[in-house]
Amino acid sequence: MPRKVIITCAVTGAIHTPSMSPHLPVTAKEIADAALGAAKAGASIVHLHARNPVDGSPSQDPELFTPFLKEIKEKSNVVINLTTGGAPTMTIADRLRPAHHFKPEVASLNMGSMNFGLYDMLKRFKTFKHDWEVPYLANSDDRVFKNTFKDIAHILQSCSDNETRFEIECYDIGHLYTAAHFIDRGLIKAPFLIQSVFGILGGIGPHPDDVMHMKRTADRLFGDAYVWSVLGAGRNQIPIATQSAAMGGNVRVGLEDSLWDGPGKLAESNADQVTRIRKIIEGLSLEVATPDEARKILQLKGHHNVNF
Repeated sequence: MPRKVIITCAVTGAIHTPSMSPHLPVTAKEIADAALGAAKAGASIVHLHARNPVDGSPSQDPELFTPFLKEIKEKSNVVINLTTGGAPTMTIADRLRPAHHFKPEVASLNMGSMNFGLYDMLKRFKTFKHDWEVPYLANSDDRVFKNTFKDIAHILQSCSDNETRFEIECYDIGHLYTAAHFIDRGLIKAPFLIQSVFGILGGIGPHPDDVMHMKRTADRLFGDAYVWSVLGAGRNQIPIATQSAAMGGNVRVGLEDSLWDGPGKLAESNADQVTRIRKIIEGLSLEVATPDEARKILQLKGHHNVNF
């Protein structure tokens, strides 16, 4: 029986701004359509942020999530994963609003405070439509994405009664040890979904040796109690996802993490990226997990037990 690979699609997020691509979903309808397209293409899980529909800025207002969450749930069986990262400019209380309100099957969780440099994007993108975009990128050279031990414990404890499981985002080796710390405290329960993130300025690099180092360390810390997935930022997306699939892992793609579908070619949809990695997975004689197979692998509570 071929191994099942979970594809997560991160539909839109706080790394890119709307002026960088005309294909980045901004409105609730665009986000719903993008998520449904990704699910149809083979995504097991969709990871979702919301944006202000007027200027495309990141927002954690639950009212902006409601329309697309209801439409996606009504039209698809895909697993929905909501952000608790929001954007580095937000407070923890604001970042937690969607997870607390909607009680999703899965939510993302960053495993440490870090420099999160987006300012290099100003070298590649010169024209911006909205006043917030340039300062948001430029000021990231003096911005810390705050995720203290107290913050992480609060997120885990405040969501525990909702039976929400976490996509545990590890941007560096030390974040794996932080995850192990919270596992030892009993705040994270097996199976652990460890999402290793590569290629963000301030975190671990995208070299194949970095990917192998992350996997070896996670194997040593978590044994067979975890499910490994990877996220490669920008042009690293497909190469790192391919390496993960070949090494026994799972993958994350999507316009939150990369705007590209090949050298110099903007992806026209999230589904484009899902389709590309699905072909690679199947070319390795593996199979893409259905949403219900992903639920079984990750021991999720089911889509009927959410608050939307």
